[in-house]
Amino acid sequence: MTLHSNRIQLPRNMIENSMFEEEPDVVDLAKEPCLHPLEPDEVEYEPRSSRLLVRGLGEHEMDDDEQDYESSAKLLGMSFMNRSSGLRNSMSVYRQNPNGSCSVPSTRTMVVCTVVLVIAVSLIIYLLPKCTFTKEGCHKKNHTMELIYPLASNGKVFPWAKIRLPPDVVPLHYDLVLQPNLTTLKFAGSVKIVVNIIQVTQKIVLHSSGLNITKATITSAEVRETKPAEFLEYPLHDQIAVMAPEALLVGQNYTVSIEYSSNLSDTYYGFYKISYKDENSKQRWFAATQFEPLAARSAFPCFDEPAFKATFLIKIERDEKLSTLSNMPKKATTPVTDGIVQDEFFVSLKMSTYLVAFVVADLENITRETNGSLVSVYAIPQHVNQVGYALNTAVKLLEFYQKYFLMNYPLEKLDLVAIPDFQSGAMENWGLITFRETTLLFDSNTSSAMDKKLITAVIAHELAHQWFGNLVTMEWWNDLWLNEGFATLMEYFAMEEIFPELHSDEDFLNLIFKAMTKDSLNSSHPVSSAVQSSEQIEEMFDALSYIKGASLLLMLKQYLTKDVFQAGIEVYLRNHNYGSAQSDDLWDSMNEITNGTLDVKKLMKTWILHKGFPLVTVVRKGKIISVQQEKFLYHVETENWTSDASYLWHIPLTYITSSCNFTHCTNAYLLDQKSAVIELPEEVEWIKFNVDMNGYYVVHYAEDWKTLTDLLKNNHTALSPKDRANLINNIFRLSSLGKESLEKAFELIGYLKKESSTAPLTQALFQLSLIYSLLEKNSEQQLAARVMHRIEHLFGDKIDQQRWTDDGTLSERELRSTLLTFACTHNVRNCRTTATEMFEKWMKSNGTRSLPSDVMKAIFTAGAKSSDGWEFLLKMYCSSVSEAEKSKMIEALASTEDVRKMIWLMQNSLEGEVIRAQELSHIIATVSQSLPGYLLAWDFVKENWKKLTRKFHLGSYTIQNIISWSTSQFATKAHLLEVKSFFESKSEESSQLRYVKEAIETIQLNIQWMERNLAKLQELL
Repeated sequence: MTLHSNRIQLPRNMIENSMFEEEPDVVDLAKEPCLHPLEPDEVEYEPRSSRLLVRGLGEHEMDDDEQDYESSAKLLGMSFMNRSSGLRNSMSVYRQNPNGSCSVPSTRTMVVCTVVLVIAVSLIIYLLPKCTFTKEGCHKKNHTMELIYPLASNGKVFPWAKIRLPPDVVPLHYDLVLQPNLTTLKFAGSVKIVVNIIQVTQKIVLHSSGLNITKATITSAEVRETKPAEFLEYPLHDQIAVMAPEALLVGQNYTVSIEYSSNLSDTYYGFYKISYKDENSKQRWFAATQFEPLAARSAFPCFDEPAFKATFLIKIERDEKLSTLSNMPKKATTPVTDGIVQDEFFVSLKMSTYLVAFVVADLENITRETNGSLVSVYAIPQHVNQVGYALNTAVKLLEFYQKYFLMNYPLEKLDLVAIPDFQSGAMENWGLITFRETTLLFDSNTSSAMDKKLITAVIAHELAHQWFGNLVTMEWWNDLWLNEGFATLMEYFAMEEIFPELHSDEDFLNLIFKAMTKDSLNSSHPVSSAVQSSEQIEEMFDALSYIKGASLLLMLKQYLTKDVFQAGIEVYLRNHNYGSAQSDDLWDSMNEITNGTLDVKKLMKTWILHKGFPLVTVVRKGKIISVQQEKFLYHVETENWTSDASYLWHIPLTYITSSCNFTHCTNAYLLDQKSAVIELPEEVEWIKFNVDMNGYYVVHYAEDWKTLTDLLKNNHTALSPKDRANLINNIFRLSSLGKESLEKAFELIGYLKKESSTAPLTQALFQLSLIYSLLEKNSEQQLAARVMHRIEHLFGDKIDQQRWTDDGTLSERELRSTLLTFACTHNVRNCRTTATEMFEKWMKSNGTRSLPSDVMKAIFTAGAKSSDGWEFLLKMYCSSVSEAEKSKMIEALASTEDVRKMIWLMQNSLEGEVIRAQELSHIIATVSQSLPGYLLAWDFVKENWKKLTRKFHLGSYTIQNIISWSTSQFATKAHLLEVKSFFESKSEESSQLRYVKEAIETIQLNIQWMERNLAKLQELL
């Protein structure tokens, strides 16, 4: 899946939220002890969210918010104490006389007391050996479970207590029949699931969410006798249990048949409805699916975990005027009733439920065949003239991947579909990839160089998933990075190989900087993290799973060499195709190729099982280079701060020197100790580590920062553009950490007037903009103006040199777009005057005059500053058929300084009428960048929290993004307290979410940065 990023143009697609936190980007869990299903006689407790039934203890006595796994044991003990306290009070064996002495108990009392004692001892003996309470739950040997299970919705005991499904039944095949009705906006369905029994059981537990189940039966493959089955529902875990009338036998196949109905969802999950206007402005309905990670269960009852792979036969009824699409090619269409037909699709390959997909809509397409597969791109009729670029790109990428993986794409068709309202950037459903319209449709008149790059990147990402994720799938969501990190790596690698003119490596560099900002916080998480709850799973779709995962693979690829890495991938895909894998399976495949020369597993486990990254300090004395590693971590005063200073990474260091600074001169050294010494063959003038930023670490050059600053000043092209951007990023990062001064960082970028490459220019503009934004939002306008003056001093000539056209290489066009949008937003030089003139001419032509696509956003941003311009832009937004143009318009509309207009935009987008809800996080991100808007955005989030989390889900990438943008520029203790209090007031669950901790930590760091740097900036500027 591609996460959709809010691309505020500062710099190219990659603005971070604050000094310390990035907006989670595209580029999209902490699993509690149960990484693997436990034995059936073990019970795992979910005391935070589930009401457990304790035999002898009423359900109402259980505290819903109990956090302690041992609470069940405590409550059980309390129940016995409470029940026996009455006995102790009324039947005390010794009675105290008024004089204080004790009377001898009567014989009757002694007898009763003995009986009570025997009963109590019997209860203890009966209960305690059977269940030892630990943090993992109740573990027993050779005893049946008698203690704790949750209650089903009908009040009966539900026979399963874990979030993960039991391992005793596995699905083999699904027959799914759906009857969606785009008039009533409801659907009916029936599913027949062939299951195989692994362990004798009388229950089949599977997932179902929000489905109205009307009937369930079980049929034995042996006897072929269908029997009605009782079913129980436990909505808290989205589970149902189909209870067999008799034991289900090991090795036997059974068919579970379930009939149900539901509404088409009005969120972005499951089987959901979309309203759009056709070319005649008539309202039409479109139904599509988004199942990753946990929403297949809301379209049909299923075993909704990635490792439960099965085959699927899908049949869908539709109006004969509409089309249906699914993962597989259509096999047959048969009439059902007047005007209604049923489409049947071929049986799928073995796959996970989250990859199942179907679409019911009025669609048109264009098609091309390649290597035995039919590639088609679909869109609603008024957009079909914008799908040509996507088709050409998809065919090229599909051919490239088949050659690289030495494995053909296994399906006969590949459909790419533009969905009018879609939360993510795209979704890799096998054979039916769904896209947001802006990530698939290219309009030659209004799509910019950046738009072309975005579309290419998203298609490359999703096609890579057809192998990484679809053919070989992570076993559980803790290893989501195996899917997303690989797809992200392949996305940029494929683009470099096939579309070198797009300079995608510069984007990847920016994304790595961004992921490191998130990863430097204490609230970060390891790439491979234990996860269990739905919120934890959804939170895994972040910059670390995608970008850090890809960055670690890139570092490994560079260290192993590209041929060894490619051979390891081939082994991995061959060994695990149509199956599931864990991280170790990938390292084992690589080790098959390295054959003992390097233990890849040992090296990579130091990176994926630990959060954060190393800071490598380099000290040069003659020919001797001393290197030392420590953890890079911002220190915040907090009770939750954790230190692991002793942690060691195995770091594949790379370096170049003044004696030879070409790529083929790159040297490598594996630092697997706290410190080491590298001896060079000769003394050198300078040394630069982490060549082209191919390693996931920050370098501190101690005394050598002056040498590198002089090198940039006198001969900056001695280093590559990526190395120059890397130095700029590292020195500003070290200044935030307190290891280097801001003065030295400003000295390093003093050379920028000579710079012409996009990567270092955008990185420097980005770092300075963060400082400007933080000062401006925290009542330091005078100092902020001085920062803007410094930016104008460094970039003014570059801004003046930009032409208001679409000429030049793609990299030059991208830089033009970045610089002019920035200049028009902040009124630098005469940008706004030129842009306003162009906007007024466009407005006078009633929007018919052609505008250069690369500077369109800058022109719209300037035009939207006036009330008339804003109103006209909104009118054009509502009538435009180009999604690329609309995307630029919405950002310009949100950059207004009129508070009422900001509120209207955010409210309207949440309602999804004039402006789609998919744009909301984009709008909030833009509003939060302006001085009048940054407090407004946070107020909007607070007031609409319930609606937001219903529409987008609590753990979703969109909510992560919204919280990140709306809080990341706060830098006062009052705001810190307000954000903390808000989330604490919502629920304990909310306050424990990772992105909430990240937001709080970011504000703390902003406060710290302001305290540390305000006085220094006054001197510097």
